[in-house]
Amino acid sequence: MKFENTGIEKKKADLVRLDEVMLSKGLVREGQWDYERVTYDRKFDLKEGIYYLRVFGQTVEGEIDTKRAVIELKTPVLGKYYYPHGVEYGDDEVFPKSLVSQCQKILTELNEEIGKFAK
Repeated sequence: MKFENTGIEKKKADLVRLDEVMLSKGLVREGQWDYERVTYDRKFDLKEGIYYLRVFGQTVEGEIDTKRAVIELKTPVLGKYYYPHGVEYGDDEVFPKSLVSQCQKILTELNEEIGKFAK
């Protein structure tokens, strides 16, 4: 499920500040990066299954391994985890309404916080 028009799409921000703000909302980068891309994940373990809110980003300046990078954020998604295949984001997936609302709230808060320092 894509979260369109959250306000964070196309925002550009410093990687270190972005890491801090994302972590404050429970989204972690950990090993989810290469030299040009990052993925921030927040895991939700519910009775209906395991879900991930994901925010993707692409470098527009610098390199991620040096921690001196500017990241342009992409459209966030919500996916459901299926063992052993991984996370599915398809349009035919059904997501609990309370989870969707919680993710929308998180994304609204992220947009406000990132807006304070976005380039």
